[in-house]
Amino acid sequence: MKLTSTNELFDHYLQQKLDDKTATGTLRTLVHSNNAIDFSSNDYLGFAQSGLLTIDGEHSLTSGATGSRSITGNSLLAEETEQLIATFHNREAALIFNTGYMANVGLFSCIAAKGDTFISDEFIHASIIDGMRLSYANRLRFKHNDLADLEKKLQLATGKKIVIVESIYSMDGDAAPLIEMAELCKKNNALLIVDEAHATGLYGDKGNGLVCQYRLENEVYACIHTFGKAIGLHGAAITGSKVLRNFLINHARSFIYTTALPPHNYLQIQLAYQLLPSGKRKALHALVDYFREAIAVNKDITFIDSHSPIQGIMVGDNFATKALANHLIENGFFVRPILSPTVPVGKERIRICIHSFNTKEQIDGLVYSIVNSIFL
Repeated sequence: MKLTSTNELFDHYLQQKLDDKTATGTLRTLVHSNNAIDFSSNDYLGFAQSGLLTIDGEHSLTSGATGSRSITGNSLLAEETEQLIATFHNREAALIFNTGYMANVGLFSCIAAKGDTFISDEFIHASIIDGMRLSYANRLRFKHNDLADLEKKLQLATGKKIVIVESIYSMDGDAAPLIEMAELCKKNNALLIVDEAHATGLYGDKGNGLVCQYRLENEVYACIHTFGKAIGLHGAAITGSKVLRNFLINHARSFIYTTALPPHNYLQIQLAYQLLPSGKRKALHALVDYFREAIAVNKDITFIDSHSPIQGIMVGDNFATKALANHLIENGFFVRPILSPTVPVGKERIRICIHSFNTKEQIDGLVYSIVNSIFL
């Protein structure tokens, strides 16, 4: 077929790029669960599927915020919600963003200047990487959870030093050594910022995160708490000082130039935070232990050494990983393959999320289907 228009030529160029992804097994497609048993979502405590966050009388609220927070989108309800979040996490202030991605891009694009240095774990989330790229600051990476390498990079850093880690890592499910990292940062006059996305709701006395569990509130400069995981909603908050909040209101472009969340979202966030202390954390962690024991019996299977709800079966090849994921979906278990370059080449895996609403029988079935597949 002859291509004549500029639009057709550009589509052809894009299709070639997609074909390249297909050839390497990295093409992403959108799928839905078809009511399969959920071993994939981040709805760790089941809040999203429970109906507990439905707000009576929502019809009395406006359907949208009508503008950005700095124009018409601010409200007493928004500010009350932020204060509730700050108090819950033992911080002075909080600022809500529309998504966790927007929170990280907004924070890291504006908090450092030319001559300053970001020092991030090599497995840090893509949203933080994108935020740092928008900054004029220098960037250094340290080996995953490696304190010795972190100290080396701290000694190489110039200007203000900002160390960035996740408390629970989204792909491997392992925890950062936050206590030791806080000590290193204090010794080297560096700020420590912690993304608590996969720890919020799951750790701490009330579900207020690993920073609170370790009593590090005064040692950590800021935290990011997303609402799309255990909280079961949408949005995120950055917690820290009032000065930081005011700075972000004035400098974080992903906050300034976007329409605010609609009013009913703030009511749902408040309700979720009221429910978090009674979330079924103990039951969830018991199921995680049950899965680990069940999979560990099978010596030929390599699995990630994680004690969080994020588990993984290592496959080590994009095509085989996709094939195993499809096999499990066909057997009624909704899981997703994690492919390179999202994870390093050779570390492709099936990411499994355990939830408080899963049962031991469902876990037994999942493990049986994994063990009896031909793709490992």
